[in-house]
Amino acid sequence: MLKLFKNLGKKELLFVIISIGFICVQVFLDLKIPDYMQKITTLVETSGTTKEIIVQGLYMLGCALGSLLTSVIVSFLATYIASKFGEATRKIVYRKVLGFSMEEIKDFSVSSLITRTTNDVGQIQMLISFGLQALIKAPIMAVFAISKIAGKNMQFSMLTFIAVILLLILITVIILTVIPRFKIVQKLTDNLNRITRENLTGIRVVRAFNAEEYQKNKFNEANSKLTNTQLFNQRVMGIMNPFMSLMMSSLTLGIYFVGSMLINQSDMASKLTIFSDMVVFSSYAIQVIMSFMMLVMIFLIYPRASVSANRIREVLETTNKIQDGTHVKGKEIGTVEFKNVSFKYPDADEYMIKNVSFKAKKGETVAFIGGTGSGKSTLINLIPRFYDVTEGEILVDGVNVKDYHLNSLHEKLGYVPQKAVMFAGSVAENVSYGEAKEKISKKDIEKAIEVSQAKEFVSKMDNGIDSFIARGGTNVSGGQKQRLGVARAISRHPEIYIFDDTFSALDYETDLKLRRELKKYTKDATTLIVASRVGTIIEADKIIVLENGEVVGMGTHEELLKNCDVYYEIARSQLSEEELA
Repeated sequence: MLKLFKNLGKKELLFVIISIGFICVQVFLDLKIPDYMQKITTLVETSGTTKEIIVQGLYMLGCALGSLLTSVIVSFLATYIASKFGEATRKIVYRKVLGFSMEEIKDFSVSSLITRTTNDVGQIQMLISFGLQALIKAPIMAVFAISKIAGKNMQFSMLTFIAVILLLILITVIILTVIPRFKIVQKLTDNLNRITRENLTGIRVVRAFNAEEYQKNKFNEANSKLTNTQLFNQRVMGIMNPFMSLMMSSLTLGIYFVGSMLINQSDMASKLTIFSDMVVFSSYAIQVIMSFMMLVMIFLIYPRASVSANRIREVLETTNKIQDGTHVKGKEIGTVEFKNVSFKYPDADEYMIKNVSFKAKKGETVAFIGGTGSGKSTLINLIPRFYDVTEGEILVDGVNVKDYHLNSLHEKLGYVPQKAVMFAGSVAENVSYGEAKEKISKKDIEKAIEVSQAKEFVSKMDNGIDSFIARGGTNVSGGQKQRLGVARAISRHPEIYIFDDTFSALDYETDLKLRRELKKYTKDATTLIVASRVGTIIEADKIIVLENGEVVGMGTHEELLKNCDVYYEIARSQLSEEELA
C-alpha cells in the first residue's frame, strides 16, 4: 500500500505534515483537561475559592474548544488529501488500463477492472481519510498519556497494561480471521458487477428468450454469496465495539475499586493525594484505551483497504505485452505485408493463423473471405497490434509494426470494427473521435458522412451533425452505426483502411453505393476488407481465401472461381448461376 502513496503530490504531503502538527496540538489540549480536573479536585478538597474553580473550569473549556477547532481542521485536510489521492490513483489506473492489450484485459476481465478503478480506490480513500486522523493521533495520544501516568501508581498502571494486552489479543484474532474473507469479498464484488453488466448489455436477448427469471436467480445467488461473506466479516468486527466499551468501563471500575482500597488503607494526609491521582489516572487510562479504540477503527477498515491496494498494485505492476517501438515514419507509403505470419491466442494449443504471406500495395483493395472461424478478423486485428504475432512479421510501410510507436502506427490506420462502437456525444464528436479531433474540420466531417452514406439519416435528425448519439448508439440502428463508424475512419484521411466485416449490417443497395463512393474517395489509400458476402469484394484487386487459418486461394474474383474450390462454393451459395457464369 505504501507504494500507492507515491501518488500524493507535494501539496498533499505538505498538508499531511500540517495535519500532524494540528493533531499534536489537539492531543496536547485533550491531555491538559485531566490536569485541570486534578486542580479543581484539589481546590474542592482544600476549600478553594469559587473564582479559582471557575478559572480552572474556563481553562478546561478553552482546551475543549481548541481541541474541537483543531479536529475540524484536521478532518478537512484529511478529506482533501484522501480525495486528491483517489483522483490521482484512478487516473493512473485508468491510463494503465488504456495501455493494456486484449490479452491483459481478458486476464483481469472488464468487470474486475471497473471494480478496481472505482470500489477498490474508494476503500483506500476511506482508509486515508479516517486513518490520517486516527492512525497518527492514536500513538501520539497513547505515548503522551502513558508518559503522564508513568510511575504514578503501580496498581493503576498494571490494570491499564492488562486492558491493553487483552485488546491487542482480540484485535490480532479478528484481523487474522477477516483478512482472507475480505479478499473473497472483492472477488465476489467483481462477479456481481460482471453479472449486472452482462444483464444490462444483453437486456434485449434476456427479454427475447424470457430469461428474466434465470438472470434474477443468477444475480440473487451472486448477491447472496457477497452478502453472507460481508455479514460474517461485519459480525466478527461487531465484537470490537462492545468489547471496547466493556474494557473502558471495567478499567474505570477497576481503578476506582483499587483506589478505594488504597484510600482505606492510607493515613489522612495521603488520602487526598491518592484520590486526586485516582481521578486523573482514570482519565488518562481512558485516553490510552481511546487511543487503542481509534486503532481498532483503523483495523476495521484496513483489511479490506489492504486487499484493494494489492488489487490495484496488480494492475499497475502488470507488464504490457504490447510494447511501444520508436519508429514514427515508414520507408514506404500505404503498404501492408505479411511475412510467414502465424498466430495463436494466449494459452491456446492450436494456431489460429498459419503461415500467411501477402502484400497489399498503395491504392490496392485486398479482401479476405472464408467460413466462420477461418481467422479473417483475427488476421487483420494483428495489424493495429491488438495482439502480436506468434511467428513471422507484419510490415506497414516497410517497417515491422512492433518497431512503431503505437500512436504513429494507429495514425496510419482507419479501422472500422465488426461491431460499430458509438460514444455518448454528438454525431460530429463521434465522427471526429480520437487524438486527431482538432485537425478534423467541419467540412471533413460532412464529407465523411456523405461518402459513408450517413447523410441520408443525419440530415433528418433535429440538429444535423450536432444531434446527440446515446452511449452505444442505442438511438440509431445497426446499419446507421456502421455508416457512422465508416465516416469516423474516412475523416482521418488514413493511408490504410481496415474494414472488419463492416458492410454486413448494410442492405445490398447501401452497400453498393457506399463501396462505389469509398472507391472514389480512397483511390490513393490501401483498403483491407474482411467480408462474408462475395458481392462486397467482387471488385477487389486481390481476394485472399482463408480456411482454418491458412491461405487456400489468392487472386481476383474471376481467377478464384476457376482455381479455388473453397471460394467457388462460397460464391455459388450467394450468387446466381448467371452471376457465376
